[in-house]
Amino acid sequence: MPEIFIDGRAVQAEKDQTVLQAALANGIFIPYFCWHPQLSVAGNCRICVVEVEAKGGSWLDISCNMPVSEGMRVRTDSEEVRAQRKAILQFITLNHPVDCGICDKAGECTLQDYHYAYNGAPSISHDPKVRATKFFDLSRRILLDNERCILCSRCVRFTREISKSHALGIEDRGDHSLVRPAEDGCFDDDPYSDNVIDLCPVGALLAKSFLYKARVWYLRPTPSVCPGCERGCAVNLWHRRPEWQLNALDPRQNTAIARVTPRENPAVNGPWICNKGRDLAAIFERARAEQAMLKGAPVGLAEAIAAARRLIEAARHPVALVSNWGSNEELAAFKRSLAGRFSAAFVKIDRQPDPGERLEDDFLIKRDKNPNTAGARALFDDAPAALPAATDLVLVWGEGGDFARLPAGAKTILLGSYLAPENGHADVFIPVSIQTERRGSYTNFAGVVSTFEPCFAKKPAVADAEALFAQLGAEERVPA
Repeated sequence: MPEIFIDGRAVQAEKDQTVLQAALANGIFIPYFCWHPQLSVAGNCRICVVEVEAKGGSWLDISCNMPVSEGMRVRTDSEEVRAQRKAILQFITLNHPVDCGICDKAGECTLQDYHYAYNGAPSISHDPKVRATKFFDLSRRILLDNERCILCSRCVRFTREISKSHALGIEDRGDHSLVRPAEDGCFDDDPYSDNVIDLCPVGALLAKSFLYKARVWYLRPTPSVCPGCERGCAVNLWHRRPEWQLNALDPRQNTAIARVTPRENPAVNGPWICNKGRDLAAIFERARAEQAMLKGAPVGLAEAIAAARRLIEAARHPVALVSNWGSNEELAAFKRSLAGRFSAAFVKIDRQPDPGERLEDDFLIKRDKNPNTAGARALFDDAPAALPAATDLVLVWGEGGDFARLPAGAKTILLGSYLAPENGHADVFIPVSIQTERRGSYTNFAGVVSTFEPCFAKKPAVADAEALFAQLGAEERVPA
């Protein structure tokens, strides 16, 4: 491990590290635009310049492509370095529009941060800025503002090195260079395309679903887990901060997911997620079931719980179909409180792949489109093709239960979260909370346990499944 000196401080570096990597690993910040730990080195932006001390005199070079060597001495914040960074920022902002007031990247833009830290001066140019396309449809999901693009090439390298779609490139030269998609339109077919929005250090790549929807400082990220497949990628669900809640314009936005971004987890997904993970709002924000029912007739939650208890107590051969969207905590609560009351409990498949959805690849996407199949199978067996003919009660927890295939004459208890025709057909229907309304954990296909936190409060008429199972399995009768 070579020892190098950064700003006079001795640090131990790995022999294959660059100066930038060694500095960041030791808590010393060097600014960068084009460098990314998961991508190849491009050396486009030059903002990571440092000064290297040598016997014949010091010299300046970029730290992202500078290998460490024993005894080297580097300055990251000398007058020469600051002057160079200021010049680089003057060049980068030469044609960059000053439209931060309407840019979705405002508040997360490294160009803003670096301009404040290393430049802070108006442009020295008096010539008109070079104009380029403002709203270019890069794909069905992404808009490109070429005037804001600083040509860091992160997006291009991502499609070549990570998603392997080779869908983006840079055409022309100099101040006429433009990021453009491949002519065959394959960027639309790249299931990881939205990662380039996060990679973009400025506001050049914009999500159409988030365009002009909210300022980032109005939002709060809640750590969660993507339930889109058994990979269980770590994500952040962004939603309105309580102190910035809307009272007049559209109060529904106070309890809506504004966007979803990756939360880095090296053991599961690294810094990436697929586009399905970006669209979790479409899954979570379907029309909710918030009314308990007995054969389609609305009743109070307590009355529905009492009716479900009576059915369980009266049944001779009850069977439960448990959800592989249930958290580990809910599954454990079911086994602890109710497994002894049922002749058998089986794991059912809640969700099947959507039409046209990519089933699996060698990167992140897995064939099983449910988040906790591994956790459920650790406690219960898989559901058979047909339930025993003697079954006289079936408790169906979650989606995916085929009522047409249940034994004839069997009573049904359905625990669900979304509006569905089966809700009114069940003998007892009890609405239960969803992932964004509770904390818990999932176990992915590789046995990695990941936790999630609640974003919103559940409605009073909706039951928490973990507490519900304790009520259904309690010895004393729950009052109606």
